[in-house]
Amino acid sequence: MAHVGLMVLAVLVACTPTVETAPSRSVHRIVQGTDAPDDVATVALLARRTRCSESSPLLLCSGVLIAPDVVLTAAHCLDLFGVEGAYEVYLGPVLLPTPDASGRFVRVSQVVIHPRHVPRTHTHDAALLRLSAPVQVEPSRLPEPSLALTGGTRVRAVGYGDTKDVSAPAGRRRQGTLQVTQLEATVFRAEPGPGMSCVGDSGGPVFASDGAGREVLAGLTVSGDVACRAEAVNLRVEVLREDFILPFLATSPPPAEPTLAPEALCREACTRDTECPAGLTCVATGEEGPSRCLLPALREGAFGRTCTEDAACGEGSLCARWEPEGAEACRCFTPCAPPPPDPEQPAGGSERGCSSTSGLALLGGLFLAGVKRRRRGSCGTLRSPQTLASHSAELRSPV
Repeated sequence: MAHVGLMVLAVLVACTPTVETAPSRSVHRIVQGTDAPDDVATVALLARRTRCSESSPLLLCSGVLIAPDVVLTAAHCLDLFGVEGAYEVYLGPVLLPTPDASGRFVRVSQVVIHPRHVPRTHTHDAALLRLSAPVQVEPSRLPEPSLALTGGTRVRAVGYGDTKDVSAPAGRRRQGTLQVTQLEATVFRAEPGPGMSCVGDSGGPVFASDGAGREVLAGLTVSGDVACRAEAVNLRVEVLREDFILPFLATSPPPAEPTLAPEALCREACTRDTECPAGLTCVATGEEGPSRCLLPALREGAFGRTCTEDAACGEGSLCARWEPEGAEACRCFTPCAPPPPDPEQPAGGSERGCSSTSGLALLGGLFLAGVKRRRRGSCGTLRSPQTLASHSAELRSPV
């Protein structure tokens, strides 16, 4: 079976010795489906965007709102960047190639993976995402433990994944009908009816009737055959309800703490993530250096006035995405120190041009793989994202 979640890697690179490029992949949508403009609780999971000039976000997976500030998705959607990664969700009908004007982006502030998740088999392949702010969208209805699914039951999958149709535009929220073929302890399997979930739909909802005329969140897309033609494997949401979902919904996000001023991040060191504004990460910048609040894929630096483009920020600075959206979403970013000089080109070597960002490393919406946040007094190290190679789909056999 194939991982249905697609880890998309698209790189915008400036001249710097600290980053490497990674190949890009396309993301499409549900096979044999139709647009789903009314499924407003279905969201797209993205890598946090870094640069305000980015044209297309980087889609990782789909997900579904189960509370105004909580999204349920598949745990394997977080494989590449982990629970410490920086994420956003998008709520809207069209994400790619250009987000619909009616949509909105919200930062993810907390990630929790099911404690019994087994990556190799997709067992309990679920994760909960706390949003930095609640949204005014009605969440999907959770199923009761008594939800009756049987062979032949028709269900409806929603997501932003692959259509297997080269003429169809990518990144639209779509729906498709499937038919349940087999019910197991933690998953149910389904065949085309005629719709089928595919790459990029992982973490997206699968709805069924509860017998009383109401549609409930029966499943979560987690896997399927590589060709997206024969079978989808869906995690049963009712088995997550009592010991995973409801306890999390009963908790409140931690109270906000005073944070460092955005313009003071070069002067003031941090000791933990909660001291960093705008969801930045507290990272050790060297063996002996202080920890700084960093935006994914950027060097240590400070944030100044609002901006709309790099040209407004002056030489050596760029217009970085401070928050997902809003009047002050973009601010001029200036590194704390000039980047190291580029090594001299060998005689006859290739002369590849540098970007206008004066050596600032930009990975579009990607972030530093392996960066560890300050937690329980431990400190991570700023590392080059050399491990950001493609995360391709693999043949797997969910249990």
